[in-house]
Amino acid sequence: MSETPSTASLPAASPPSLHPLAPLHDPGTIRARCAAILRAVEANVSEHFTVDRSALPGVAARVAALTLKRFPDLCIPFHSRWRHFEAGGLDRKPLLDGLLAGHSPADAARVRFDLTVVSVLLDAGAGAAWRYTEAGTGQVLGRSEGLGVASWHAFLDGRFSSSAADPLRADAATLSRVDASVLRAVFQSSPSNPLVGLEGRAGLLARLGATLQAEAAKTGLPARPALMFDRLTAGGTLNTVSATEVLGEVLRTLGPIWTSGRNVQGLMAGDVWPHRWAGATVGDGSEDPTTGGWVPFHKLSLWLSYSLLEPLQWAGVTVTGLDALTGLPEYRNGGLLLDGGVIIPRHARDLLRTFKPQDDFIIEWRALTVALLDEVAVLVRQQLGKTAEQLPLACILEGGTWAAGREIALEQRLGGAPPLTIDSDGTIF
Repeated sequence: MSETPSTASLPAASPPSLHPLAPLHDPGTIRARCAAILRAVEANVSEHFTVDRSALPGVAARVAALTLKRFPDLCIPFHSRWRHFEAGGLDRKPLLDGLLAGHSPADAARVRFDLTVVSVLLDAGAGAAWRYTEAGTGQVLGRSEGLGVASWHAFLDGRFSSSAADPLRADAATLSRVDASVLRAVFQSSPSNPLVGLEGRAGLLARLGATLQAEAAKTGLPARPALMFDRLTAGGTLNTVSATEVLGEVLRTLGPIWTSGRNVQGLMAGDVWPHRWAGATVGDGSEDPTTGGWVPFHKLSLWLSYSLLEPLQWAGVTVTGLDALTGLPEYRNGGLLLDGGVIIPRHARDLLRTFKPQDDFIIEWRALTVALLDEVAVLVRQQLGKTAEQLPLACILEGGTWAAGREIALEQRLGGAPPLTIDSDGTIF
């Protein structure tokens, strides 16, 4: 059974306001900077895009119809890595629940945090050709679902644990030793079954291990991703946490692993990019010139934060402020808005190019995606007769925009490839 740290020894987490990059960790800042870019595009000054708002109702109608088809009772779970553990119509969660039957709620949450963090960090574009064959069921799964199920089995098999007697954990020492050969075996990758970004994923897990070891040395907590659960809940003693606090904890703790992003004020900022229209407005509406000109996205950190909400709730922790977190600026949500005719490239030839994450074209597309997803959400709620409290963005994404992005891609391109090609190392998308 997992060790339980003494709550008396738990240090208080540093208040977010004390972090030098706190403004860029605030989801309000993400929205403010993305809205500024949307306003600039609508002012017709972008050389890359225009926006057609008349297409928004059609996109929202597609999302609402698909949501009703997938969830006729409108009981929609969060957009979360835990949905991928249900791939192929098989709910694998009861298997883990059974293995955790003797654990306290807090210890069970620590296991689920370990699993979620490792699995999300292994979730990036897999490429259209890669497939994972699940032993026991024979299911053949690709893309995020295949990556999720593969990482699920690797975790349950103890691939990330340093103790054969306690396989359900991810230890920093073991994560630090992960390399491409380890992941090649986990994901059944080979020349005939290539997985995009294998080296990038391995490097990310190795850096995760090193970062957790450094955090454990400072806090006295076990060197596992689960230390974030203990910092958020003071060792399982707090029963309420906000979604913004979850994102802040993820960004503060895991900041050093995002080496492919940008440095701001000498610190690794991760999925944060410079743009001339980003401005200096932060989440509370004030001006912060020290981080002005940068637009934060934090796609993987947001995806991880969404995926940690359920493990918190299953431990009896109430999560507040669900709608504070933004939509995810990636292929499926952004692809839905491109394919749906809301975001329009000025030059069709741009859809044939390969971009870098730092290119203005990609930064603008992602910013437009964040800003316009909020507008799609309002229209979807109107069509489904739900309030924001009844249907938070986390559920609209699942219902939802992500699935609709995949659906429309299948309609428009062979194999459902995204409308854009981005040269990324697997640590951004």
